[in-house]
Amino acid sequence: MTFRAAILAGLAALSLAGCTTPSARTPNATEAEIAEAAYRHDGPPAITLYTMINNRSDAGAHSSMMINAPSQRVIFDPAGSVRASWLVEADDVIYGITPKIAEVYEGAHARETYRVRVQRIEVPPEVAEQALRLVQGYGAVSQSQCTVATSGVLKQLPGFEQVSSTWFPNKLADQLAGMPGLEDRVVRDTDADDKRLAIAAYGEELGASGRTQANRAQANQ
Repeated sequence: MTFRAAILAGLAALSLAGCTTPSARTPNATEAEIAEAAYRHDGPPAITLYTMINNRSDAGAHSSMMINAPSQRVIFDPAGSVRASWLVEADDVIYGITPKIAEVYEGAHARETYRVRVQRIEVPPEVAEQALRLVQGYGAVSQSQCTVATSGVLKQLPGFEQVSSTWFPNKLADQLAGMPGLEDRVVRDTDADDKRLAIAAYGEELGASGRTQANRAQANQ
């Protein structure tokens, strides 16, 4: 297989797996909604890389990352498909990442067809804040460029100098694998392939507890 053919095959796999921009992009949350949703986690500053992997082919399907900065915790989900009325999102940055929302995010991706590799590393506060600024300024990500965007942010951070730009989620995960202090785990589940079902179930639970937001988005696959 030629290099060009390998690139095209990889992009096709990403499109099928969910590293795609929804056909009708949901409107960004307002500044007021973002400010209201902001959540500060009391854990140490950290960056968590998520890699979604196809259980049948072992091919990487999607890259995203959670940033726990002193000011707030967010998930950068470039060209992602976890969107719902109770999530506050603007330009592929999801705000208000409470422990429950973090669980929702992992759980929606881990299903019978995909597993999630979760790599977490603690970083200095200033590095976490730099990562937050970078994702907030990145803008909405085009279809199939989730790993390009994620690696592009990481390689700008002190301590991540070994990271180079890549289109391939597994290659990005492998670049982080040898970092000192890295926590590496895999999340598996047997939920049905349609992640919208998991998102809807979590939404009902959160809605029952009063966590719903105004209807400004719709779950997308």
